[in-house]
Amino acid sequence: MTKKERVTKIIIELNKLFPRAQIMLNYSSPWELLVAVILSAQCTDKMVNRVTEKLFKKYPHLDDYVDADIYEFEKDIFATGFYRMKAKHILASAHIIKNRHNGEVPKSMSEILMLPGVGRKTANVVLGNAYGVVEGIAVDTHVMRLSHILQLSKHTDPKNIEIDLMKVVPRKEWLRFTYLLIEYGRKYCSARKHDHKNCPLTQLLK
Repeated sequence: MTKKERVTKIIIELNKLFPRAQIMLNYSSPWELLVAVILSAQCTDKMVNRVTEKLFKKYPHLDDYVDADIYEFEKDIFATGFYRMKAKHILASAHIIKNRHNGEVPKSMSEILMLPGVGRKTANVVLGNAYGVVEGIAVDTHVMRLSHILQLSKHTDPKNIEIDLMKVVPRKEWLRFTYLLIEYGRKYCSARKHDHKNCPLTQLLK
């Protein structure tokens, strides 16, 4: 079985298991999505949503972030972990977006990658969900781990895993593929040690 054939089977099965798979972060604008994705690093979506529920009410506009006191902002996002670096990146991005992009989150990969703390994963999530601009596949910890288990990549770094996935996953599936794997990792094939014989895709790919 080739990798493309394996991916076809994987996608068909995952769509059956998770017909409503989608991003779990709550947001109402491209800027709020960018903030939420930056906060999600090394943090659960559930915790991020809990923090942003208050955060987005306290800072409803981009200018509120531009004018924010960094020490107060650190306290506002403390529960997400790595709060000092996240605060620095978010507030710096707010200044750049206001001054260089007329207050709008960039819509191109090259421009959004210039924002502090924004790598390919964050860029793919924001561009795809906010603008429908799909230039790659967001590779988080679930996607990294399952790419190895499902024999879709032998690499260990997100950049090369993304390249491998883009070669075999149909472009129309790039955005959704991330969320299908995340759901699968959460429900059936977690990072905890377990018997993979009980994972649905294990039986499928024999």
